[in-house]
Amino acid sequence: MITLATARRILAQLRNDHRTVALMVLVPSLIMILLYYVIDNGPVFAQWAPALLSIFPFLVMFLVTSIATLRERTSGTLERLMASPLRQLDLLLGYGLAFGAAAVLQVALALTVSLTWLGLDLRGELWALVLVALLNSLLGTALGLFCSAFARSEFQAVQFMPLVMVPQLLLGGIIVPRDQMATVLEWISNVLPMSYALEAMKLAVMTGDLGSDFWRDIAVVAGSVLLALVLGAATLKRRTP
Repeated sequence: MITLATARRILAQLRNDHRTVALMVLVPSLIMILLYYVIDNGPVFAQWAPALLSIFPFLVMFLVTSIATLRERTSGTLERLMASPLRQLDLLLGYGLAFGAAAVLQVALALTVSLTWLGLDLRGELWALVLVALLNSLLGTALGLFCSAFARSEFQAVQFMPLVMVPQLLLGGIIVPRDQMATVLEWISNVLPMSYALEAMKLAVMTGDLGSDFWRDIAVVAGSVLLALVLGAATLKRRTP
């Protein structure tokens, strides 16, 4: 009940923040459309689409969640909540549910635009594509909640974005296949959740191979989401009422 109450409170705040809603829901689809016409080549866009559908939801949800959570930390809202019987994990699960609901809208719109307007050729199952895209959004949400604990201002929260994003983009296999990297870089890539998210998206979109490799990647991403939520809960200090 406490978790659901927290989720309802966050959703009510989001409903009144139209610019944040527009950023979360519309921006990934608009960027997909822009890149489609910039590339102006259907087969090339189809090769990039899995990476784009993984990166943009992750990026936007990380940015929005980290800033929104930081506002509650700096405004004293979290401090007052932690003086109540609310448990740390209840609080972060509430945030996860609220932003997860926003992620569902984001993913639904981005996939609808990609599969209809942009003519993305889906060779796998639609539910697999939806599952991977949603997990990527939740991963961005969970990491945003965790990283917000280490920022003291919104500017600092934004600075965490390249720290979290750039290594995962460079080592995730987008530019150079992971098995062609230097050994040390491949080891680092193997512990980054976006490497598995990108691989799962490629399998879901381009091959339709939903075998053991796909489910291994799904399990790693889902486990990373839970781990980030648990670590985020550990950053919240219990206040004595």
